[in-house]
Amino acid sequence: MKKVAIMQPYFLPYIGYFQLLNSVDEFIIYDNIQFSKRGWIHRNRILQNGKDVFLGLPIKKDSDYLDVKNRVLADSFEKDKTKLISKIRNNYLKAPQFNNIFPIVETIMNYESKNLFEFVFNSVITLAKYLNINTPITISSNIDINHDLKGEDKVKALVKAVEGTEYINAIGGKELYSKEDFLKEGIILKFIKTTPFVYEQFKNEFIPFLSIIDVLMFNDLNTVKLYLEKQYEFE
Repeated sequence: MKKVAIMQPYFLPYIGYFQLLNSVDEFIIYDNIQFSKRGWIHRNRILQNGKDVFLGLPIKKDSDYLDVKNRVLADSFEKDKTKLISKIRNNYLKAPQFNNIFPIVETIMNYESKNLFEFVFNSVITLAKYLNINTPITISSNIDINHDLKGEDKVKALVKAVEGTEYINAIGGKELYSKEDFLKEGIILKFIKTTPFVYEQFKNEFIPFLSIIDVLMFNDLNTVKLYLEKQYEFE
């Protein structure tokens, strides 16, 4: 049995992304998927004064029909980068794990490539390495399938191409995909759902599902590993 997951590249994603990555035998990350301004490819949420705020990468204006791998960061990124780093520093300076995590944030933000996919992909693999997640990650366009396929058909083709027998999808896909349809293709479909957990965020009312950076700033690595391994269930 081989478990496979397929996801878009998300910038500093929430812990559910890494639970999914940690729970499978191979993780496929899309680079040839259309960029969406309303998605999580270029942004996420962090804590600021007890509320959640967006932390976003500036994207150079271009055709809305371009794939993620063909989009680039804005020319203003070098200036904007300083503001983004300062925003994280100022909001988490007094967090218990700040000294351990902030250098990782700086490394991610100072990555040399301005290609959007490469920049976001690097953020994922850098954080996965810190979390000791060793799941192989494959870039979708490197897999030999018909990449003109869309939606569920493309998912099935990717899973089959890497000889997967189980497809693990985020819980949000429950309304999109049918277990019966996948089973007809010889693929077992399961959905992963993060189970509730709470940690202290500066004595404020807890805000769940912020960027993994928030989890890491307030919890030691051993605790985060427990969240990764124990705080989810399959449906």
